[in-house]
Formats: sequence, C-alpha cells, structure tokens
Amino acid sequence: MFRVLGFWTAMIAIMAFLGDLDNMAMLFLAQTIVFIALGYLNLSERVYMYLFGAYLTLFMAGFTYWTVFVMA
Repeated sequence: MFRVLGFWTAMIAIMAFLGDLDNMAMLFLAQTIVFIALGYLNLSERVYMYLFGAYLTLFMAGFTYWTVFVMA
C-alpha cells in the first residue's frame, strides 16, 4: 500500500511542479521517496499500520499548525 501512496504522491509532485508550486513539489517528492522506500522493506502489517498512524498524526499536527499560526 505504501507503494501506491508513493505513486499518488509522485503524481501530485509532478502536477505541483508543472503548476510552478516548487515548495509543494519538493514536499511531495520527499514523501514519495519515503513511501517507496517503506514499500520495499517487507515489514509486518502491524508495523505498517503503526507507521501510517504516525504519519497521519504528524500530518494533522503540521496541518493544524500551518492553518492556525501561518495562514492567520
């Protein structure tokens, strides 16, 4: 599943690059590299679920910080 996430983040990175959103493209390119690397580690399903939960937690914390303190 992480390889699928890597594919979609790569597509978003390409579209962001073509739309002259360089910072967003670099962010999604970094996520693509991490997701593809995790996809080939062959860890247990439980570890993958913990990693995905940690990713979602970090994303929501970062997104909340950005929308409350940076965009205000």
